[in-house]
Amino acid sequence: MQPDTAGSWTPVALSADLPAGTVMPARIPAGTIALWRSESGRPAATANRCPHRGMSLSHGFVRGESLSCIYHGWSYAQAGNCIRIPAHPGLTPPETIRTKTFAIEEVNGVIWVATDEATAKPPALEGLTPLRSMTADASIAAIEAVADTQASVEGLVSPRENADTLCLLVSAQEDGQTLIHVLLKGETSPAARIAASRVAEGLRRKAENLQKKGIAA
Repeated sequence: MQPDTAGSWTPVALSADLPAGTVMPARIPAGTIALWRSESGRPAATANRCPHRGMSLSHGFVRGESLSCIYHGWSYAQAGNCIRIPAHPGLTPPETIRTKTFAIEEVNGVIWVATDEATAKPPALEGLTPLRSMTADASIAAIEAVADTQASVEGLVSPRENADTLCLLVSAQEDGQTLIHVLLKGETSPAARIAASRVAEGLRRKAENLQKKGIAA
């Protein structure tokens, strides 16, 4: 099944994967976006295209509280407005030069981006500790099949044989892949983290094999 998270929030990354002063590509159902965190620690989600020449902003760099395009250095604030054009240092960029932005929330170690008008906050996922993210060449249906359970409305899959130790937070991608965030339940010792990671990798392999056989849609 396709999870229907509150307000159409999509879990795009774990907080640990986005240190201050960095930018990375992330995917929502509509495609790739630029996910970045300012040097003061504020996360932002921006359309992955510079209005100037169309360069991917996820290839850019963070300077202070703005995201700069790697091509000609045009810089954008978290609100999406252009604030600096290096070739014209004395120019105040017009308000018409801006990138599309998306609502973003960071809750308990997970970064969520809203794909439309969010009427509620994303799920808090209390009691769960983020471990790692991975991408599966398989649908959510295939993951549900090997986990022997269905995803909740929040997008959580609790594998039946390991329901006491981990959850998989799943998000469908536009190319048929599934982004999986592995979350721990209870113990978070190094041994528990390694064991949970191995279980998650095993489930991913099984789901991909199932997908290749055409058994799961």
